[in-house]
Amino acid sequence: MDFKSLFMGFAFAAMWSSAFTSARIIVQYAPPLTALSLRFLISGLLGCAIAWALGQSFRLTKRQWTGVVIFGLCQNALYLGLNFVAMQTVQASLAAIIASTMPLLVAIAGWLLFGTRVRPLGIAGLAAGVIGVVLIMGARLSGGTDVLGLILLIVGVFSLTAATLAVMGASSGGNVLAIVGLQLLVGAILTAIPAVIFEPFVVDWNWTLIAAFFYTTLIPGLAATWVWFLLVGRIGAVRASTFHFLNPFLGVVIAAGFLGEQIGPLDVVGVIIIAAGILAVQLSKQPTALATSDTANNRLN
Repeated sequence: MDFKSLFMGFAFAAMWSSAFTSARIIVQYAPPLTALSLRFLISGLLGCAIAWALGQSFRLTKRQWTGVVIFGLCQNALYLGLNFVAMQTVQASLAAIIASTMPLLVAIAGWLLFGTRVRPLGIAGLAAGVIGVVLIMGARLSGGTDVLGLILLIVGVFSLTAATLAVMGASSGGNVLAIVGLQLLVGAILTAIPAVIFEPFVVDWNWTLIAAFFYTTLIPGLAATWVWFLLVGRIGAVRASTFHFLNPFLGVVIAAGFLGEQIGPLDVVGVIIIAAGILAVQLSKQPTALATSDTANNRLN
């Protein structure tokens, strides 16, 4: 993996991890699905406007439109929607830890659906990442956790896995920013429906809410999604997803800095194991990931 891919991966992980803290702040002052739908609308319109200014085409291929719809549904409406609702009662760090298990789910799905074979070193790396996640989660789960919120987070990470597999086909063929903008608009529509039906519009307006909302809209919402599409198109979904193993530590650190969540010794041990897992997965090179991407693309045609 070249330096640019590594930089993109770490940048995406940092932006993605920060979203849990900003989301946790937002849902303390505003209805979760209403705020999320508005965030998607603004991010999507900005993305489409920038894509149009750059001369990108909105005449997408069938494969790209499929990716737009599935990504908008699974990543935005389901994964983020469920996370926003859950974070009314659970910690931001817990949400980051659960979401970081997605690479293992991607590898399993690749094996079951596309016949992907992962080398032993890659399997060891994924196992190490999971062990690190478990250590951090064990350290963080003190004092009890809301069961419903935990279930929503788990369902959300399965939806994120489906979105990751779908984006393998959507990121090819160019027009990346146009695709990002369109899938955000899909998310805006799908989250607006339950927001209107189930949520009363009660907002505690303050500068903390406004700052968190605009940060979430522009950085995790637009910039991180754009970088993710580029990264998946560059190195493939399986290898790109290994950067999610950085998210437990980054999520915990950012939440500790802004929300006062504590960092314990097991958090430090866990992140070392996770970093070793990422190194092992990258060293394995996983050549079959490219074959998986080609197979997935063919099946979407």
